[in-house]
Amino acid sequence: MKLLLAAGVLSLGAVPTVAQAPSTAQELKSLLTANGLKADVSFLASDLLEGRGTPSRGLDLASEYIAAQFRRAGLEPVGDDGYFQTANLATVTPNAGGLDLSLDAANGAVKPAAGSLTLSDASATNLTRAKVVRVTADDQAAISALTQESVAGKVLVVEQNGQGGGGRGRGSAGFVMMRGLKPAAVLVLQPPASGSNGRGRSGAGMGAGRPVARPREASALPTFSTLICTDAAFRAALDAAPEATISLHVAAPKIEAVKLRNVVGLLRGSDPVLKDTYLLVTGHYDHLGIRENGTSDQIYNGANDDASGTASVIAIANAMSTVPRPKRSVLFMTVFGEELGDLGSHYYAAHPIFPLAKTVVDLNLEQLGRTDDLEGPRVGAFNMTGFDYTNLPEIFARAGAATDIRAVKHEKNSDAYFRRSDNAAFADAGVPSTTISVAYDFPDYHKQGDEWQKLDYENMAKVDRTIALAMIDIANRSEAPKWDASNPKTAAFVKAREATMAAAAAAAPAAKR
Repeated sequence: MKLLLAAGVLSLGAVPTVAQAPSTAQELKSLLTANGLKADVSFLASDLLEGRGTPSRGLDLASEYIAAQFRRAGLEPVGDDGYFQTANLATVTPNAGGLDLSLDAANGAVKPAAGSLTLSDASATNLTRAKVVRVTADDQAAISALTQESVAGKVLVVEQNGQGGGGRGRGSAGFVMMRGLKPAAVLVLQPPASGSNGRGRSGAGMGAGRPVARPREASALPTFSTLICTDAAFRAALDAAPEATISLHVAAPKIEAVKLRNVVGLLRGSDPVLKDTYLLVTGHYDHLGIRENGTSDQIYNGANDDASGTASVIAIANAMSTVPRPKRSVLFMTVFGEELGDLGSHYYAAHPIFPLAKTVVDLNLEQLGRTDDLEGPRVGAFNMTGFDYTNLPEIFARAGAATDIRAVKHEKNSDAYFRRSDNAAFADAGVPSTTISVAYDFPDYHKQGDEWQKLDYENMAKVDRTIALAMIDIANRSEAPKWDASNPKTAAFVKAREATMAAAAAAAPAAKR
């Protein structure tokens, strides 16, 4: 098909080739630069911002900085408070004082070894010889079979044997289902390597002994405690005594009101009709904050995770406000609380500024700067989660042909990581989505060594130009991105999209009356 150009922007319905929109690609090259990205990342990941924990002074400073950059780009402030969407939440800070867990076996009580027990979520709990229900985290059939009656008054023991059932994937379908149940308590058994200082995000609740306030809406305060145990001997004792019961004491947590903010800015579309549809680009601006770790460096700066994604949202916003305005509107948003369970993205999905029925896609940006992947150098390519879930890869492949960057499918991690970032909140609401990253795993992941000097800014700039070019393509097309309904893994997302669209259609006539 012949390539058509209009004012340097990909034309509506065009099928680009390697020679696509050279003037736009060239202009993006001058606008999205390595030094510009380095400037933003180095500030966001500086010690001044103290690791941007949720909530924290550093997180608030980061939000003000991002808002200032949106203001510089000329984006419209569309939040309830200028560039901020305010979430009035409550923080729940676990109280580890007096925490006591014991396995009541025939030959006496067994307690976890010192330092092996983490209080991840807390509600005042006093249990004496409570019965146990056990499931394995990756046994979806067993998890699906759990009912309110089967867990009522019992301790739900969840066994994790590595990354598959838990770890970074705290948003997995099984754990979402568990949150819908009301056991007396949940005890997660993790291998020792996946405790609070390892890769396992679900162990981040106490942060190596320091309680972390977990914000949530007042209607979603915890009704049971969740603990994480990494003591292999305790697990072995439980295996040896299948009829054993558990006794548990957890003190009431500290609950306080807190105000958190997503940072939002709108680039209004140019088309009279398509401007009322929205392309969403997101990145989380929080990280792990300050944590005791036995060293002099206790600030977890989070340069790659995810100052790189935040800086990319800022840079792409500035670039797209400079090139000819696309037909659809683009909402740029950085979200809080990803490290505590995708809090900001879930908040937006529950309280959208613009209708989700008119939101055509979420492109989530995370870990774009490090090319020293543990599997080997990753230069000139980026990953897309849920690679086979939508038609987005073909759009990004065309954009990459103009920037010499490849959109690739990681055979092992493409599906496994789909629910492990903020895109999952939008997918659950039916919005086609993906998370774009360069390295899934890098040497300083969730460590204090994730510093701004270690990022490959030249490669990051090329990736961002590709993302921007693909966004312009999507924003100028009459046909919106869509789920691949033939893929059984998208069934829930397709159903959610259909429900969203049906609800919007039903509401439209009522609004006219």
